[in-house]
Amino acid sequence: MPSFSHFFETLIETRGVFLKAMLLTLELTVVSILIGIVIGLFFALLKISKIKILEYISDAYVYLVRGTPLIVQIFILYFGISGIFLLPDFWAASLALALHNGAYISEIFRGAIQAVDNGQMEAGRSLGMTKALTLRRIILPQAFRRALPPLGNQFIIGLKDSSLAAFISMNELFNVATTLGSNNFDEMTYLLIVAVYYLVLVALLTFIVSRFERRLALSDR
Repeated sequence: MPSFSHFFETLIETRGVFLKAMLLTLELTVVSILIGIVIGLFFALLKISKIKILEYISDAYVYLVRGTPLIVQIFILYFGISGIFLLPDFWAASLALALHNGAYISEIFRGAIQAVDNGQMEAGRSLGMTKALTLRRIILPQAFRRALPPLGNQFIIGLKDSSLAAFISMNELFNVATTLGSNNFDEMTYLLIVAVYYLVLVALLTFIVSRFERRLALSDR
């Protein structure tokens, strides 16, 4: 184990390269989560559509994604699709993370939508709204409030999963840490440093989600 003084000195000396890597990690996480939310909502709506073929498509997507390792999905997108057209490493990792997160987010949205009382849909229809309009204006806002806590957890999981982008040579936090550790024969110090950066990012995301939850709670009063 490195001494505290050595750890602190290395932390200060490498702040520039790690801050750059942290921004890339944060960008990768935000992009993949935003795309994952769209994918997740789409497949959640397929699942609750009561049209069998659409339900089967949603089930197949969730089963395939949740049943295979994320690193395999990243490699398939990076190496497999590159045989058809060139896919930059950032977008290969972002899309793989988005598809992976989307499967879990779809289940979060499905549960949240189904938790809303059926009377809400009936009330909207009785006011002359279409089913789609009732879903958009009445059901989804309530479902989103219910889904926010588990979505926050999924954001944090997505942040930590972004470390797998190191395996396609993206210079995100984990790749920078392992590269510097190997070059300086001091792996433990750099792994401890990257752990600090991940803890800072997790704390930041947790703070943002909790503030958002409180704001929604105040708006409901």
